[in-house]
Amino acid sequence: MRLDLYQVDAFTSAVFGGNPACVVPLAEWLPDELMLKIAKENAVAETAFFIDNGPTISLRWFTPEIEMDLCGHATLATAHCLKAILGYNKNEFVFTSLSGNLVVRTDNEVYSLDFPAREPVAAVLPAFIKQSLNIQPAEVWQSRDYMLVYNSQADIMNIRINRNNFDQVNIDPGGVIVTARGDEADFVSRFFTPQASILEDPVTGSAHCSLIPYWAKKMGKNTMTALQLSERGGKLDCVYKGDRVLISGRAKTYFIGTIWTD
Repeated sequence: MRLDLYQVDAFTSAVFGGNPACVVPLAEWLPDELMLKIAKENAVAETAFFIDNGPTISLRWFTPEIEMDLCGHATLATAHCLKAILGYNKNEFVFTSLSGNLVVRTDNEVYSLDFPAREPVAAVLPAFIKQSLNIQPAEVWQSRDYMLVYNSQADIMNIRINRNNFDQVNIDPGGVIVTARGDEADFVSRFFTPQASILEDPVTGSAHCSLIPYWAKKMGKNTMTALQLSERGGKLDCVYKGDRVLISGRAKTYFIGTIWTD
């Protein structure tokens, strides 16, 4: 079987930045096992598979280990693939997914993701996560992911993870967000996934479904800028809209190729 493959760097205006995602168009769904094998072979944080149904586009996301319920950067990458590579003459895409309908609007090479808000609630930090961290948080919250709030951007930059302890944590399918007020942006973050082949996700759009509501209420403002402080780094423009959030960024095409599955 021959499949087209596109690799896109999301939440960045330059290649080798942001978060790389692979995008694979399909005419019909492949067996889940095969999509998982393709995602593992691609060896990036997420591979998106989509089917164009006409008015809407069905979208699924796979890490090298599991299918995800929501992924921001691979959704942005898919919209970029449709608009900038495949030449769709549309400024709005409606994706159907495990997290409901997701709308992505494009304007002058900026992609704005309309995602569900995931309001975090106060939580207790599990022992294995606490033992994994070289710096302890000031606050602990949880939605899909644990969200650990720190006192400074320097804390976020200096966090180190002990994988021996961290990989004993089970937050299927979530991870651990660490965040603080930013020096050059309203807030900053990093994201770590236990038991994953890629420990630190470069830029995590879905994590901002929880980060945006928290920081909007903390700062008393609904429009914010965010930086993810991974080695590759990423910039996100954020808007809080109650039960929805808008997460915006740019993307760059890195690779166009072909997959042969037999």
